[in-house]
Amino acid sequence: MTHEQRPSITAAFDSGNITVQSLNPSPSGGWRAELAIRKDRESDFFQWFHFRVAAQPGEELELVITGLDQSAYPGGWPGYRACISEDRDFWGRAETSYDADKGALTIRHQMGSGVAWFAYFAPYSMERHHDLVAEMASRAGVRHHELGQSIEGQPIDCLEMGEGPIQVWLYARQHPGESMAEWWMEGALEKLTDPADPHARLLRSQCTLHIVPNMNPDGSCRGHLRTNVAGVNLNREWHEPSAERSPEVLCVRNAMDATGVHWAMDVHGDEAIPHVFIAGFDGIPSWTTDQGERYDRYRDLLAARTPDFQTAKGYPRAAAGRANLSMSTNQLAERFGPSHGCVAMTLEMPFKDNDDLPCAEQGWSPERSKLLAHDCLAVLAEMIAG
Repeated sequence: MTHEQRPSITAAFDSGNITVQSLNPSPSGGWRAELAIRKDRESDFFQWFHFRVAAQPGEELELVITGLDQSAYPGGWPGYRACISEDRDFWGRAETSYDADKGALTIRHQMGSGVAWFAYFAPYSMERHHDLVAEMASRAGVRHHELGQSIEGQPIDCLEMGEGPIQVWLYARQHPGESMAEWWMEGALEKLTDPADPHARLLRSQCTLHIVPNMNPDGSCRGHLRTNVAGVNLNREWHEPSAERSPEVLCVRNAMDATGVHWAMDVHGDEAIPHVFIAGFDGIPSWTTDQGERYDRYRDLLAARTPDFQTAKGYPRAAAGRANLSMSTNQLAERFGPSHGCVAMTLEMPFKDNDDLPCAEQGWSPERSKLLAHDCLAVLAEMIAG
């Protein structure tokens, strides 16, 4: 390859995010690109990246993403390795290093097939989302509801199944860059619709399950980390959502008000902590011992069930009366605690690897996210059966 045949770097696609500052021959051979991440629209948040490189097979790339000392979570970069795929199916991890003094992440890769995709985590595209909704809505016993629309008019899809009196809500991607959350949802839906799965049979017989795979389609499509198209963090809107700022939350919360909520799980990813953990609703005004004990039992059963989950590392618990009721987990436990004994939780998966059970090839991955969903639902079935 001659240096006149320059590589092409683009993010002009669903969930794409990168700007090219420079692209030059590298002194050591190959090409060196300096890149920057675009901020979420109407917001200062940025951390998610997703871009494509086309270059000759065998070409050496040095991709340097700059300005990361000003990113949303600078603590997410040490120990992080970028995700890479050359077939958009299997996502591995690239050789990656972070210079904290310069705020620069350097990704090194030798091209294989001539085109490669790089991302902060394995993307879950809106096209795949629609395929998931279509597939699941066609399965026996599944009912589809469009709860409302985003600011840009995208549907907020909800898949419902089961006929039991226990109301279970599972929802994901309030923060659109946390794509592992929708991989988790895919795993959850596959398990719940498997007619041979005993946990799914029990859950469908005892519960009515409401699954919202993506609460922030606008941010997802635009390549945002944390906000919708108006620059609003949806997980700070649950106390007072509005049609103007956060219709995504408003329509979901209205649907929850119509059904009530006994169990809720809000699925997320954490940039800095290399572990899987959950956070609860400590500090809500109406907290009860029964709610707290059932939350603790769920957490402990999940830790006993899978080595991918642990209880030692996570977020600090809020003091009594100090819960932030703008966050969904706190709002739901407070809102539906007196009437339904609601146990709500936030599930966090890593962007990095899971240091409790590391995988050199993939780090934390779509596959592990989906399997974790199976374990989460098996534990819920055990809780409900017991």
